[in-house]
Amino acid sequence: MKVILVEDEKLARQQLAMMLHELDPEIEILAQMDTVSQTVNWLQANQADLIFLDIHLADDLSFKIFDQVDVQIPIIFTTAYDQYAIKAFKVNSIDYLLKPIEKEELQQALDKYLSLQKPAALDLKKLESMLLKRDDKVVQKRFLVQRRDRMMSVKIEDVAYFEGEDRYVYLTKTDGSRYIVDYKLSELEEILDPSTFFRLNRSFIAHFEAIERIISMSKSRVKVELQPTPSRDIVVSTDNTRNFKLWLNR
Repeated sequence: MKVILVEDEKLARQQLAMMLHELDPEIEILAQMDTVSQTVNWLQANQADLIFLDIHLADDLSFKIFDQVDVQIPIIFTTAYDQYAIKAFKVNSIDYLLKPIEKEELQQALDKYLSLQKPAALDLKKLESMLLKRDDKVVQKRFLVQRRDRMMSVKIEDVAYFEGEDRYVYLTKTDGSRYIVDYKLSELEEILDPSTFFRLNRSFIAHFEAIERIISMSKSRVKVELQPTPSRDIVVSTDNTRNFKLWLNR
């Protein structure tokens, strides 16, 4: 089987290539690309059996590839989108792999590809439309907070992190001041920009700029030090460390 990998995250691309070779040493990776332009140029002159395709590439959405070249090669999408958008992939592609990609799921996707004598055509316009709608979701830009009888609006760029403690969620500003906000951490995940904020563990959601140091620990876990310094240690679980590293590498 001859495949190409189109993925703008170097670490994710390397991990996918490694897993493919582990699952089937006879798989030949013809090319690895991270932009729409590179992929278009390659496809205009070459052929493969299967494409692993990310949605967001370094220069544009991968759907722009299909505006410039007629692609008849089967596609398995790789994506970090949530379950809402994933419904589109189930209908419109051979398969999809939700990042971080697990080896078992990769094997199932390969098995599905091999079992299909004639893969169904992709309704790319429908898929692109659904994902772009998801991209247009409104993210929070300010938070109204109160201390005693004083109210103020905190700009999102002044937020260092959110911390869940006891029954409350606290917003900590970059200057160290701390305020209670009327949200759950799960609700904040839905309204914060995922390129800027990351859910480190059950208690913390941190802004990228607040991360001061990352320390490797045993069992593939990492300890994260934030600025301003919180009152307790922050450890990212083994299961979440991989997501965290991929997020840092974007």
